[in-house]
Amino acid sequence: MGAPSTAPRVREIVEAAVTGAGLLLDDLEIAGSGRSTVVRVTVDLAEDDDGTLDLDRVGDVTRVVSDALDATDALPGAYTLEVGSPGAERSLTLARHWRRARGRTVAVRRTDGGALTGRLVQVADGDAPDLVVVPVTAPGKGRRPVEGAPVTLAWDDVREARVQVDLAAVRDDEADDDAGLRDGAGRG
Repeated sequence: MGAPSTAPRVREIVEAAVTGAGLLLDDLEIAGSGRSTVVRVTVDLAEDDDGTLDLDRVGDVTRVVSDALDATDALPGAYTLEVGSPGAERSLTLARHWRRARGRTVAVRRTDGGALTGRLVQVADGDAPDLVVVPVTAPGKGRRPVEGAPVTLAWDDVREARVQVDLAAVRDDEADDDAGLRDGAGRG
């Protein structure tokens, strides 16, 4: 970590720049010192932003953050700036993470030691939401996944959770699109 007195000032500058660009500062890490200082910035979409966090938006916010840091003396000398998103398999640690993950496949490790993987179908409002997950099990190659009965979890029941990349859902969407074309749907 950089000098302790440096971190709050850098966070203040970076957060203002990221917020000004219409995004949220999800995480900030300052590693090393001197010429080997690395500033890692993780940005996310605002909760009411229905857009995507694509490379263009990350590039735009990178320029804004770089300009803001360069305009101050918060990081004297050279530094490396790394800006990115939380990633496809992000950890779900805040209520807003859960709300954004609605409809996606999540893997949950419970405080009682159990595990649950399924589609997140409901997140109650508030900072301590109840979560409803429909368990999904893959019966084998070439067969459709099987859905179980919905499971309601209290926030305190979750030890750790992540969004999962669900390629089966992509294949199902493509199959539905192909079926629609065969049936004459989508033709102009």
